[in-house]
Amino acid sequence: MLSGERRRYIDWTRGLAVLVMIEAHTLDAWTRLADRQTPAYRNLIILGGFAAPLFLWLAGVATVLAAERVARRTGDRRLAALTICRRGLEIFILAFLFRVQAFIVSPGNSLLSLFRVDILNVMGPSIVATGVVWACCRRRSTLTIAFAVLAVAVAMLTPPIRSAEWLSMLPVWVQWHLRPAGDHTAFTAFPWSGFVLGGGALGALLAGVEEVGSERRLHLAIAAFGTGLVALGFYTASLPPLYRDSSFWTSSPTYFAIRFGAMMVALALIYFCEPLVAPGSIVVAPLERMGRSSLFIYWIHVELVYGYASWPLRRKLPLAQALVAYALFCLLMYGAVVLRDRVVQARRMKRGKRSSSQMAQELTTR
Repeated sequence: MLSGERRRYIDWTRGLAVLVMIEAHTLDAWTRLADRQTPAYRNLIILGGFAAPLFLWLAGVATVLAAERVARRTGDRRLAALTICRRGLEIFILAFLFRVQAFIVSPGNSLLSLFRVDILNVMGPSIVATGVVWACCRRRSTLTIAFAVLAVAVAMLTPPIRSAEWLSMLPVWVQWHLRPAGDHTAFTAFPWSGFVLGGGALGALLAGVEEVGSERRLHLAIAAFGTGLVALGFYTASLPPLYRDSSFWTSSPTYFAIRFGAMMVALALIYFCEPLVAPGSIVVAPLERMGRSSLFIYWIHVELVYGYASWPLRRKLPLAQALVAYALFCLLMYGAVVLRDRVVQARRMKRGKRSSSQMAQELTTR
């Protein structure tokens, strides 16, 4: 696959992340308390925990690939970097618009919830940082190393940053972006921005691929390296902790490595499955479509799951029924994507016809 072509397997992976995200939110919102202590629920929630790092990681991959495409098309590296940084700022602004929507349509929110730090608050600035690093490093090898080093640094600095006393001197809303503060933070820059930066490293490698054989070898290396990261993570988790104040599930570099490695292996497996599936297959076409509409689905599904629309289901369903509801909700989200795409296409066609009509009128009056 040439470097300029769209990689469908990345859309498939993002589509899987969408399904995992919906699973995590629907089960968290609708499963009754009695079933929340079962091993099955625990394992499903652990699986759901991979959605956010996968979205952030793929955002880093897409950021570098997009920057490379703009640079090739325009020949202007500065313009490409500015385009990426602008996109990151747009996502950061969308984070606050999303909180305004949540304040309006969800029950029980306070004004303070408008400043709650969620995934978009982290993704936006991280994309800006990725764009800046990309602009500063022209050599692909240097760029890949820079992203990898920064990702490792973010993971290793997470425990000491979270326990640092000097953070208390910063404005409260800045603290919320750096360490957990109860309901005010769902995500923080440490360690979550590390997934975006790590994705930038993979994006830099993929951008340099010029033929199918090279990409195949790259994904074999990705799978091997990812397997090694998972093994390293589990091994280091069995050792005495390196940090005094660290939690395996939230702030430890070991779990960061395990998740990162697992995502690398998953992406490589999906890549090798792509030639086995016909383009437009009913099996993967919906998945690919949902992957390309991940931000739209994120935007609408959270309030439907946690808001007034599904309030009668709030922690009322047995786990089996919650899983059925999850499957039906996925179908609903796919239907929303199809409807949105048809509306957009109809508007474009209408606009195109209007432009053609105006052009015809201009020609006849000359």
